[in-house]
Amino acid sequence: MIEKTVSVHIDERGVATVTLNNPKKHNAFDDSIIEELTSSFIQIGNNKDVRVMILAATGKSFSAGADLNWMKRMMSYSYEENLEDARALADMLRTLNFLPVPTIARVQGAVFGGAVGLVSCCDMAVAATGAGFCLSEVRIGLLPATISPYVIDAIGQRAARRYFVTAERFSAETAARLGLVSEVAEEDQLDGEINKLIETLLGNSPAAVTGAKQLVFNVARREINDELIDFTSERIAEIRVSAEGQEGLSAFFEKRKPAWSVS
Repeated sequence: MIEKTVSVHIDERGVATVTLNNPKKHNAFDDSIIEELTSSFIQIGNNKDVRVMILAATGKSFSAGADLNWMKRMMSYSYEENLEDARALADMLRTLNFLPVPTIARVQGAVFGGAVGLVSCCDMAVAATGAGFCLSEVRIGLLPATISPYVIDAIGQRAARRYFVTAERFSAETAARLGLVSEVAEEDQLDGEINKLIETLLGNSPAAVTGAKQLVFNVARREINDELIDFTSERIAEIRVSAEGQEGLSAFFEKRKPAWSVS
């Protein structure tokens, strides 16, 4: 029986884990794995029972980026074929970035090229102390193009202007300082750190969590004017009169756990 290169598991709490499972190739991805990831993310986004998603990988590496055989095939592609191929990767990243549930990357080992994009698209990332990051594209005459919107959002323009052009390898500690990684832990403590985040998330209103994540996308970089003030006022008014808003307020004043809490 051939194991899937991407697996999905959803536990009884509503925690979904999407796992890259190609350790012999350091979880490098190609067009077929990109398609599997896209399908997995869409499945999770449409599942109302999922409250948190973990993006993980088996083996020594999180992901070495693009698969070498895939890269060889791309060399013979026409411009149109390359464009179609790039759009598939871009669509996968966009799907991950805008998932309605909070996402956490579990990171170990090598995180190269497009894999930095995967981490950037997650809301949080917990990395092992030995993890190493590299935006390596310029070394082989390419650009970190499809991942660039998410990486620049994660680490800022100043850092991107350095690491995009130098292709330096940087540590988990540097990744944390840049904002790419939320927490750094010894590899045997990764799951413990991630479970702390999961427990915190599961204590919060699912509707409010989804709304709060979307709020960031809606408000970031907008001018603070009457339109934005009206928009944010409408959001809080809507959530206050919603079923979960009423339950949350009632639970707070009655000093009990709200109905959604499984922590």
